[in-house]
Amino acid sequence: MFQEFGRILIIMGIVVTVLGALLFFGGKIPGIGRLPGDIFVQRGNFTFYFPLMTAILLSIILTVVLNLFFRR
Repeated sequence: MFQEFGRILIIMGIVVTVLGALLFFGGKIPGIGRLPGDIFVQRGNFTFYFPLMTAILLSIILTVVLNLFFRR
């Protein structure tokens, strides 16, 4: 029981570290946040940005990585 909990904590720590690195270096990685399919609307003093394709891509990557860790 404690081994499973420890494993989950380690994986969650790795995921949080990777997400933190992406947020920290996100502006420096070319293409992240500016992919085709990301919604960007700017009208006067109003700006709306929704990174739809970036979210889908990160979701696919995280799904593959987590399936590699949790596959039995």
